[in-house]
Amino acid sequence: MSDTNAAPADEPFFQALLTPHRSLGRTGFTVLMGALLFGWLVTGLIFLSHGAWPIFGFLGLDVLLVYVCFKLNYRAARAREEVSVSRTSLDIRKIAPSGRSEDHHFNPFWAKFAVARHDEIGITRMAVEGQGRSVPIGGFLNPDDRESFATAFSRALATAKSR
Repeated sequence: MSDTNAAPADEPFFQALLTPHRSLGRTGFTVLMGALLFGWLVTGLIFLSHGAWPIFGFLGLDVLLVYVCFKLNYRAARAREEVSVSRTSLDIRKIAPSGRSEDHHFNPFWAKFAVARHDEIGITRMAVEGQGRSVPIGGFLNPDDRESFATAFSRALATAKSR
């Protein structure tokens, strides 16, 4: 007789998708760029009407620089990490903004979750260590998300070791 509630050994019981937080969404970015363009145009036309035409172009470079910086920031936000824990496997997939992925596999019985803390900041570094390797995880998370993930992941790893 088999237990119907028991999960297969290789079925993950913990899965997390870690993504960087960006506080300004697409709509906010559009509004910000519209406001910057409007301010550039109004200010630039004032300088242009007084004969200071080079300032018009230099103000435009500032707006272009802000646009490029935001686009690079949003590209970096495409990075993510997928973490899953089952009774027999701890898998980490790191996906770069370019789409290139890197897979790391650990045995949960031999894996150690290392956390570095600072008294005022909280968690500053998290890594999975084992089999002669160390894989940092969640480096792009904010302090509150690091705490939350560390608690849940530690609990999942302990569960995998006790099953």
